Amino acid sequence: MEAGNHTRVSEFFLRGLSDDPELQPLLFGLFLFMYLVTVLGNLLIILAILSDSNLHTPMYFFLSNLSSVDICFISTTVPKMLVNIQAQSKDISYPGCLTQLYFFMIFAGMDGFLLTVMAYDRFVAICHPLHYTVIMNPRLCGLLVLVCWLIIFWVSLINVLLVRRLTFCTGTEIPHFFCEMVQILQVACSDTRINNIFLYVSTAILGVFPLTGIFFSYSLIVSSLMRMSSAAGKYKAFSTCGSHLSVVSLYYGASLGLYLSPAGIHSSQRIPIASVMYTVVTPMLNPFIYSLRNKDVKGALRRLHSRGALCP
Repeated sequence: MEAGNHTRVSEFFLRGLSDDPELQPLLFGLFLFMYLVTVLGNLLIILAILSDSNLHTPMYFFLSNLSSVDICFISTTVPKMLVNIQAQSKDISYPGCLTQLYFFMIFAGMDGFLLTVMAYDRFVAICHPLHYTVIMNPRLCGLLVLVCWLIIFWVSLINVLLVRRLTFCTGTEIPHFFCEMVQILQVACSDTRINNIFLYVSTAILGVFPLTGIFFSYSLIVSSLMRMSSAAGKYKAFSTCGSHLSVVSLYYGASLGLYLSPAGIHSSQRIPIASVMYTVVTPMLNPFIYSLRNKDVKGALRRLHSRGALCP
């Protein structure tokens, strides 16, 4: 390939989920529906928490942050895909691709960090109930969220700056429905060794370490529950963790399997499917998981609905 083709490209082409023209209306309707359900569901959770003083606790403070991040998370990928399907186009500008990559990494990482902070919150609530309000004070809760944002901001920024140093061939196609780091590195025309090394470091910071923290928190929770003599007490204590564990399983089940596997064994079919699971399905299901399994949230949603029905 001639050197002239290795330029600073102005756009990429996103392959999407399918090239079949007959499937495009179905994909458009399906993803539009999932996007609207995700946004509305998470907005309801946020409004319920803000409007109910009974939910002004650390656990629901973190949940409202998770819902906000989930709205932003799905908004980095799905709207662009819907626009491309509607316009029958596959292009995304080079600056648009880097912007999408940057915010995708931020919100994906923040999801993982918030799930870890929520696991720590459950650990304090179950293992140190008498000191819970003292330990999980508003200042600490705000500081935990701020530190998470700062870490993710710098990790994502460094990744994007490293991508900017790469060159790409004209007409480069990304085998995905959004600009995803692994796929971008695979289609680069220049050396990506530094990028790959920092990508694995980023995966450890944003994925492995938070998941380790979740496992450690729950190991201490299980150890504490084993020392309880009352079966009813054990069930009541652990039932508060059910929703969180469900979301953790959904999110990490797909994302870690995708990012920790070597780049060479990624198949073009498996990548988009796994990505849909944690970029679209998990943010969509989070409101249902937390509302259906949580009496406090269900009560707050009923009261919110009642107030809305009373308003003219």
